[in-house]
Amino acid sequence: MRRMLTLAVLLALALSQLALPAGAASPTRSYLILTQGNTLPPGIAKQVEAQGGTVTRAIPEVGVLVAQSADAEFAAKAARLGGVRSVVPNVKLQWTQPVAPVTLSAAEAAAVKGDGVTDPFLALQWGHTAVKAQEAWAKGVRGAGVRVAVLDTGIDASHPDLAGQINRDLSISFVPDEDWTYTPGTGFSHGTHVAGTIAAAADGQGAVGIAPEAELVGVKVLSDAEGSGTFEAVIAGIVYAANIDADIINMSLGAVLARSGYCDEEGCVSAREVAELMAALGRATTYAYQHGTTIIASAGNDAINGDKDKDGLHVPADAPHVLSISATGPLGWALDPSTDLDVPAIYTNYGRSAIDFAAPGGNVDVELEESGLWCFVSGVLSPCWAFDLVFSTVEDGGYGWAAGTSMAAPHVSGVAALIISQNGGSMKPPHVERELRHAADDLGQPGNDPFYGNGRVNAERAIH
Repeated sequence: MRRMLTLAVLLALALSQLALPAGAASPTRSYLILTQGNTLPPGIAKQVEAQGGTVTRAIPEVGVLVAQSADAEFAAKAARLGGVRSVVPNVKLQWTQPVAPVTLSAAEAAAVKGDGVTDPFLALQWGHTAVKAQEAWAKGVRGAGVRVAVLDTGIDASHPDLAGQINRDLSISFVPDEDWTYTPGTGFSHGTHVAGTIAAAADGQGAVGIAPEAELVGVKVLSDAEGSGTFEAVIAGIVYAANIDADIINMSLGAVLARSGYCDEEGCVSAREVAELMAALGRATTYAYQHGTTIIASAGNDAINGDKDKDGLHVPADAPHVLSISATGPLGWALDPSTDLDVPAIYTNYGRSAIDFAAPGGNVDVELEESGLWCFVSGVLSPCWAFDLVFSTVEDGGYGWAAGTSMAAPHVSGVAALIISQNGGSMKPPHVERELRHAADDLGQPGNDPFYGNGRVNAERAIH
């Protein structure tokens, strides 16, 4: 069994503020070219190439071209072309941290025997209890007919709880030189953990997802080994998900950009360039929204008050039409299963202007971690503090715990899938959000709350 031993390592799951321009190791740089409208003018690709660029991708649905050039003057030249709004670096961000959670190997997991009917690890998934997933299932709704695109690192497609849930024909990678599946040997599979929370099969083994009959589509936009990816990949992934009629996009990824611009060892990105990057991302999220796709994203793990920090842009959570999800969790659940499951996580971003909904993401009891206590729960022996994290599928057919708003977002995606399934498998995003809001438990301060937004999602109340 692999285990994190320090709080510092656990919190390394936090979404990084690091932003690096793509292609830093080479004089050749990648650029996003935004046109004046949400379409590409005729002949624009040839005009870009005439200015010394090599077009590597066209995203015509949102009026974006991606081009590479070794010419230091390329951006200025291309910006003067007719119909071009801006040319900005195709910034590469550290969207997640590939840190191993507390895990059980496939062999260790197999040693935990269930009754062959109820998934044995459901007893460890306190998040399902918090959102009342089982009560929703009892009403006959389990997510059938709903397609969820998981924009993340790769997914372990051979995992016994996921193999039958994934549409392999539609799954795709926007990461160069990486297949859409999890790359073996690269460590903790962030995408696999997220996918399991959404739709791990209810098959009497392992864990189970909030919407176990929903269909998953893996859309790799982040490197398995690094957890990094370009704006291009995320934008292209969002547009692709909309084009394949995904009902939901789950983005358990994010970073913080300074609205005023920033500099690092690779150079500077101006305030105008940050604004244009957000504009490009906003075109993609708006496109998906207009095509009937509900977009759900993690709020971030920086413990930032979005009501006060006006310079920090949390991407993609701050993009238009994106539901931003904060994290909650218990403190000492293994010692007292009746403990409050809805304590705001110590790492979660918050603020009335920043959060739409809350969901289980796991919490950290520092004193409990430092105590060194071990607990035995439902056939599993682990440090007591680990049970306060979110339990789901991990790489190599295993299972494990992780924490973050990355783990909260898929709980909401699962509940949204149940809502859409109840509606026959088709539902416009404003209606999904309305149902989530009406069903949510109003926690904290009455009405919109800095930590809970419109409330912690409730699957039982959403199914009627």
